[in-house]
Amino acid sequence: MVSSGTAELERPPRVHYGWVIVAALSVTELVSWGIVYYGFPVFLQAMERDLRASPVAVTGAFSLALAVSAAAAVPVGRWLDRGGPRGPMTLGSCLAVALTFAWSRVDSVPALYLVWGAMGLAMATTLYDPAFAAVVQWFTARRDRALLTITLVAGLASTVFMPFEAWLLVRLGWRTAVEALGVILAVVTIPIHALALRGAAPTRPAAAPHAAAGREEEGVTLRRALRTPVFWSLNLAFAASAFASVTTTVHLIPFLARQGYAAPFAAAAVGWVGAMQIPGRLMFVPISAWAGPRAVSGSVFLAQAVGMALLPFVGGLSVLIPAILLLGAANGMATLARPTAVADVFGRRYYASVNGGIGAGSNGAKALAPVGAAALGIWLGSYGALFWTVAAALALAGAAVLLTEMRPRPAGPAAL
Repeated sequence: MVSSGTAELERPPRVHYGWVIVAALSVTELVSWGIVYYGFPVFLQAMERDLRASPVAVTGAFSLALAVSAAAAVPVGRWLDRGGPRGPMTLGSCLAVALTFAWSRVDSVPALYLVWGAMGLAMATTLYDPAFAAVVQWFTARRDRALLTITLVAGLASTVFMPFEAWLLVRLGWRTAVEALGVILAVVTIPIHALALRGAAPTRPAAAPHAAAGREEEGVTLRRALRTPVFWSLNLAFAASAFASVTTTVHLIPFLARQGYAAPFAAAAVGWVGAMQIPGRLMFVPISAWAGPRAVSGSVFLAQAVGMALLPFVGGLSVLIPAILLLGAANGMATLARPTAVADVFGRRYYASVNGGIGAGSNGAKALAPVGAAALGIWLGSYGALFWTVAAALALAGAAVLLTEMRPRPAGPAAL
């Protein structure tokens, strides 16, 4: 007869539920990014023809969505801090599904702007920021690996969905294709968010009765974070990084075309910038463990600055290839650097609120970049001057992060 003690020893260890959440969010982030974010450019030309509108007018709806997402970052972060990810992400998925079907029926540019303005709220509650908040709430150890897992899977969203969406477009037309995507979004994301997500893991073991009653988990509130130099250093740095990333995506193809490269080659070059994000993210975990959040974050911005500074000299592959490697790897690492740095510096307790404050800057920069970079390039007189200016801003941002003291986060009531 096996004793109960022996049975306990032979029982296989339970999987930490945080990894269930990581698996769930890997799937939903892949689908959400693939449809809500990458679907718009696939159907851009079809919408232009159907709505009889210019590319600028139609693209402006997507910029509006990014701007609304930036404005919603802080209130959504506070919602996540108070109640966990299940409510915001489930409701966000429901909203995204409803708006996707509404998108398929728009018959004017104002209607497109109305739908995509509201879609910004869905983005704020379903894309990386709330997913990262869920991970931070569940993980202290191995948090970088959990974040890496989600971003590696979701990083395939454009690779998986954009060809699929183009196939649907050819066979069904853009309106029916969008409706089909709405069905996929509903079937995958709503039940997973509603059933798999839970509130934060316990912050201290139950077998610690000596712990001070009412002691709060370590963390800095957004109000206090706003009074620290490191908050603004990180905020401006990640905003500069986001602006540079979108500038590269939007303006690198026409720049390379002016340099004499064929359009398919220029498009492939931009594609390789995206592909290099994956090895960049794979490198992030060991580098971050060795160097710490300040060094790795600052180095990411400096690497991005070097890549941008190389672009005006891309007369041959000997310069273009290093630029692609640096820009892609830095973009990939920046995605992980923000949640890692925010959690390490400001703590878990109010992570979503503080990250929302920093995310408002970077999301706002993303919304501004397509038009802002074009206007800046015209004012400066050339794409080369634009790239050098952005590179200088990134270099200053990286230096500021490296020189700013990242003080240990206060604990408990002292943080309030």
